[in-house]
Amino acid sequence: MTTATDQRRPENLLDHVMRGGEPTLDGEGEAMWIDVIAKMDAVYSDLIRYESDLEAKNAELEAAEGFISSVIASVSDILVVVDERGVVVQVNPAFVRLVARPSPETVGRPLVDLVVESDAARARAALVSGVEGEVRELELSFRTPDGASDLMAINCSARFDHNGHRVGAVLTGRPIGELRRAYEALHKAHLELQQAQRKLVEQEKMASLGRLVAGVAHELNNPISFVYGNIHTLERYRHRLDTYVRDLRGLAEPHAVARLERDTRIDAVLGDLGPLIEGTLEGAVRISEIVKNLRRLSFSRSNEREVVDLTRLIGTATHWAVRAKNVRARLDTDFEPGLTVEGQEGQIHQVLVNLIDNALDAVRSAADPLVVVTTRSSGDEVVVEVSDNGEGIRDEVADKIFEPFFTTKVVGEGTGLGLWISYSIARDHGGSLAAANRPEGGAVFRLTLPRHATAGGGNGG
Repeated sequence: MTTATDQRRPENLLDHVMRGGEPTLDGEGEAMWIDVIAKMDAVYSDLIRYESDLEAKNAELEAAEGFISSVIASVSDILVVVDERGVVVQVNPAFVRLVARPSPETVGRPLVDLVVESDAARARAALVSGVEGEVRELELSFRTPDGASDLMAINCSARFDHNGHRVGAVLTGRPIGELRRAYEALHKAHLELQQAQRKLVEQEKMASLGRLVAGVAHELNNPISFVYGNIHTLERYRHRLDTYVRDLRGLAEPHAVARLERDTRIDAVLGDLGPLIEGTLEGAVRISEIVKNLRRLSFSRSNEREVVDLTRLIGTATHWAVRAKNVRARLDTDFEPGLTVEGQEGQIHQVLVNLIDNALDAVRSAADPLVVVTTRSSGDEVVVEVSDNGEGIRDEVADKIFEPFFTTKVVGEGTGLGLWISYSIARDHGGSLAAANRPEGGAVFRLTLPRHATAGGGNGG
């Protein structure tokens, strides 16, 4: 049976106290109160321990956050984090320095608004694609207050949450301007080194060839001199033999002379002697010219220089070249008056004859053959251009035309030494010789020589 006292006693002393009641002081109440105090001490101890652990965890988190922040701040590469909509949620100091804008002006804005207009499409495509673990490479320039940043090499990786859902992307990058410039400088230096190496090889090859050819030319000079001497002697003997036969006819019996002439065919022999001697002499002259050209490869140089009237010299060279060729070509000239150069007149004349001669050969098959020779001054230089309306220079031989012994002419018409010798002469005179195709068709050879300086320090002409 429940008493009134039992009905007033709370089920739990702690509940009773928490409701504002006074704890009972009987034995059972005192035990319950002691139990409550013990539990409160345990709870308080747990709270103290939890707080200590929480402070330790917070310290660890702050240290980790500080470490990550210091690493991100120290990285020279830019770092940009965007959400799934392409809006920037975080940037590092390197990116702030790159765009010269504080973080509040970049965070919260779409990334495509931060890149230059021409790169916006590439940036948008990179942000909406990609799978986990895949890195996309692209090049972007970012907007700055002064215009645009250096071109950046960007790596873009998709960002995923713990459920595997794509939540944005992370972009890292570095400037490639300096790297590209360094690469271009290295590439240029490499090409120059290759050119210098080829030039050294060519110079050594040509020096060896020059010594060889000089020796061959020297050896050929002796038999050529024999041929020259013998031909001239044979020509004198031919005249004497002709005189002897004519006089002998008057002394011998006519019938015997007629029979002897018929048997020996002396008239035909005497008639052929002249052309045979002339042909042999012409061949000897051509061999002599070839030997002279070969001797040129020995790179022998003379310091004897003189002032050369270029207009007069071109006129002489044109006359010689036209007279030697059986080509009906129109030859136009346009000379700047008063141009003079300093050098060896004979060698410059040889260059001009070679260029005009080649131009006349080039227009043989042209419907309206035309060769144009022009001169003009260009600063401290004189430029002579010999152009034609022929077929031009084929691409496959364009880099070989100045090589010795290279020729596009048929066998017997050229030795392949003319342009090489002309190139060497121009170089020896401090000038240059170059060739190119004309836009309207045909080729043009451009000879450049230093202009003669007058005594007053100006330029001649």
